[in-house]
Amino acid sequence: MTPTTLWREHRVLLGRWLARLRREPLAMLALLAQPMVWLVLFGHLFAKMAVPGGNYLRFMTAGAVVMTTFNACLTGGVELLFDRESGFLVRMLAAPASRVSLVTSRFAYLTVLTGAQGLIILAAAWLMGVRYASGIAGIAACLAIGALFGAGITALSMALAFSLRSHSQFFPITGFASLPLTFASTALVPLAQMPGWMRAVARLNPMTYAVDALRELVMTGWQVEALAGTVGALLAFDVCCVATATVAIRHGMR
Repeated sequence: MTPTTLWREHRVLLGRWLARLRREPLAMLALLAQPMVWLVLFGHLFAKMAVPGGNYLRFMTAGAVVMTTFNACLTGGVELLFDRESGFLVRMLAAPASRVSLVTSRFAYLTVLTGAQGLIILAAAWLMGVRYASGIAGIAACLAIGALFGAGITALSMALAFSLRSHSQFFPITGFASLPLTFASTALVPLAQMPGWMRAVARLNPMTYAVDALRELVMTGWQVEALAGTVGALLAFDVCCVATATVAIRHGMR
């Protein structure tokens, strides 16, 4: 397959996801407004909490970006599950398009969506007085790390979509997983303020690595060595997730 062919496939399939979103203006509004809810509600609810730097809104900004990415990517595979249920996926597989493109176009769509949500959060936080120690380049790095974390979550969502028979199973599983993974991370609370057992869980949670990296960029600036370690950990997480998804997708497409 040539790069030109691959690009055309992704352009068409990505256009399909974007067209579906445009036909649902309320859903688009909710997706773009959700980051503001995270920032405003949690930023004011825990405003008096003692956190590194002394400003909870600034502390929370990184968590809001990662939580938004996590939630969007965790449910990202459900559209392919709907396609399976309706029989549309079978017709897509009969088309002269790569099966890989069916999956990667969905990831590209989620990257665009979560990137837009992340920019809204960062812009809103700036208007509320948050200043970024790493500057404009740091904002781009925040979005890149968010995409890196989202890649693994998207892969797991795809694996789940091809492993289950209906969306009625998908939503309870993702709903059950989202809250524990969010609260067992440093998105809302510093690691030092967690109970011992939760602290141990948080250290194993990939969300913690993404949040801490973004928080360093927001509050401290460029910590190259720590940032490189986070990128390595997230890449390892992505490789494991993609390997799991590959097996599930191959089995589900039989």
